[in-house]
Amino acid sequence: MPGLQLEGEKRKLLEARFFGTSGRLFALPQTTTTASCQQQQQENSNTSIASASSDERDGDQGQMRTSSSIVGNGLAQDQGSLPFASPPPPEIRQQTPEKAKTPTERKRKRKNASAEDGVQGKQGKADSAKKINEYFRGGSPGRGTRNSPIPMYPASPVMFAQSPMQGSNNSNSQEFQSMFPNAGSQNNDSSMRPVQPDTSHSQLGNMNAQPPPNDVRDQKIQEYSKQIDELRRQLTAQQKLIDKYKETQNRCLEKTKKLLIEKSDMEKKDRRQHAMENRLRLGQFQTQRQGTSFVENWVDGYAFTDVIKRQERIGAEREEIDRQRKLLMKRKPSTGGTSRGSSKSQDGFLKPAEKSQLSLGGFYEQDEILKLRQAALKKEDTDLQSELEKLERERNLHIRELKRIHNEDNSRFKEHPVLNDRYLLLTLIGKGGFSEVHKAFDLKEQRDVACKIHQLNREWKDDKKVNYIKHAVREYNIHKTLDHPRIVKLYDVFEIDIDSFCTVLEYCDGHDLDFYLKQSKSIPEREARSIIVQTVSALKYLNTITPPVIHYDLKPGNILLGLGMVSGEIKITDFGLSKVMEGDTYSPDHGMDLTSQGAGTYWYLPPECFVVGREPPKISSKVDVWSVGVIFYQCLYGKKPFGHNLSQAAILEENTILKATEPQFPSKPPVSNEAKSFIRTCLQYKKELRPEVLQLSEHDYLKPVAMKSKDKADSMSM
Repeated sequence: MPGLQLEGEKRKLLEARFFGTSGRLFALPQTTTTASCQQQQQENSNTSIASASSDERDGDQGQMRTSSSIVGNGLAQDQGSLPFASPPPPEIRQQTPEKAKTPTERKRKRKNASAEDGVQGKQGKADSAKKINEYFRGGSPGRGTRNSPIPMYPASPVMFAQSPMQGSNNSNSQEFQSMFPNAGSQNNDSSMRPVQPDTSHSQLGNMNAQPPPNDVRDQKIQEYSKQIDELRRQLTAQQKLIDKYKETQNRCLEKTKKLLIEKSDMEKKDRRQHAMENRLRLGQFQTQRQGTSFVENWVDGYAFTDVIKRQERIGAEREEIDRQRKLLMKRKPSTGGTSRGSSKSQDGFLKPAEKSQLSLGGFYEQDEILKLRQAALKKEDTDLQSELEKLERERNLHIRELKRIHNEDNSRFKEHPVLNDRYLLLTLIGKGGFSEVHKAFDLKEQRDVACKIHQLNREWKDDKKVNYIKHAVREYNIHKTLDHPRIVKLYDVFEIDIDSFCTVLEYCDGHDLDFYLKQSKSIPEREARSIIVQTVSALKYLNTITPPVIHYDLKPGNILLGLGMVSGEIKITDFGLSKVMEGDTYSPDHGMDLTSQGAGTYWYLPPECFVVGREPPKISSKVDVWSVGVIFYQCLYGKKPFGHNLSQAAILEENTILKATEPQFPSKPPVSNEAKSFIRTCLQYKKELRPEVLQLSEHDYLKPVAMKSKDKADSMSM
């Protein structure tokens, strides 16, 4: 029985420790992490374990102690994990019924609870606290082997009933409040709600399973170092690969340059060999002395000599046929049957009469033979004339090629230099007054380009150099903003040295229209119309941009053709003389002043450009309209409408264009009336009657056949 009494006393002290004397439910603080509370709990727990080890008993008493320790242990664990404590459910209260109090227990209770002996009360209270902690063996966070306590009960709050023994538990309540100062304020609120902690047990386990911060930092540093080393290794490998590719690319570029230069040299050799053969066949320039000076005169080759000899032979045969026809007419039999006597010739001598007279049948037979021979000679003469014209066209191309070869041999860029570390010059295309155009290869973009090199004469004065550079920069500023499929594109501009710079243009495989006309003389109307339609389309674009642009130097040499036997698509180039119709210098009613009078190609300029007066003439887009009419006429008839076979100096001296009031249309080749009407519209002498580019683009002749029929049907319906 003493064991039961001791167990009942411990039970009461346990209730008094956790439930206090107020008779109300109280809540434990959610977190008790202060260093003082943890240290006090650990000391109390250790002391209780040491004092309670001697009081253990076997049998039923040991079982009751075990159950009490389990309850205490669970409560001790719940202090660190549950936010509050509440009375236990009824089933728990039934499992731990209170025993009847013995006198010994009452005496011991009164002795411990006496207020007179304060020192003994405090000591008894301390001893009771130490003995009670025996039942929390392994439940203290500082004493357990686990990092975090594992609650005995579920995560939901566990409610405990307060002990009816209020008076005896005041000391324990005071001690608990001293350890947990926030518990008293929380117990005063009877409407306290249970609070679920934010951190779950699995998260706590994961947090406790993590290594210390220093180890994590060292581990991450090692991982990052490995990653950095790996990235450096990959970067080094990629850099080596890039260097290898660059080396391969440089070798390919060198090989490409070598092959292109070899191909260009072979083409140059073939062209020079062909030109040398044509020198003997078509002719060449020979230096001859005239007085005290030497001049170069053209000497025809054996092809022209043979044609001339054949023409002379045909002329002699024609004269012989004419002589025989005259003799035959003398032997013509008379219709009256009388014979002719002797007659005097033109030289006054008397000719004897014919010995024999031809019959009528024989006369007509001889006459027919002479007529056939005469027709054959005429046909041969026509063929020779065509052959001569063809030779003349070949001679013109041959002369052009000889000049090109001469300019190429004298060019400072004949050794295939690479300009701007990018453009490999291959062959000379042509040369103008102060510039030359080379076919080049863009090593960066891997495409053919045309490099127009502008060279300033070193003997020029500074003001002339500044003026030339001003015009070149203006051409570049105009051309760089243009973007149209019928206009050559400008790719790049760079400086070569102090006296030269280069503009890089789009390269066209075919020749220009001037070369095509010299080779073919004339173009069928359908093909010529296609060229004019594309040209007007490009001019329309130039007049729709802001500010509008006048080309001013439109001619066959500035119209580039596509590759092939037929002209196909065309592109306009050379904006060196272009005029920008800006607001301060241009008036829609009068146009703009012509500040560069005398420049341009005279055969393709309108009459107003040749007017000389106090004030400069006014020009507009009608200048390009006149040029379109001249080009179309030349394409159809193979010659210029005004000043054909005249030099520019002769045109200027004779005022040829100022007298060009009406174009004359040859009978051959046949041309449609619509084409003639279009040419007349373009070649209106008075600029007031001549349409502008935008008006010309709406001309019926330039519209497709489908649109013409549609417009005609609409006009008839109205």
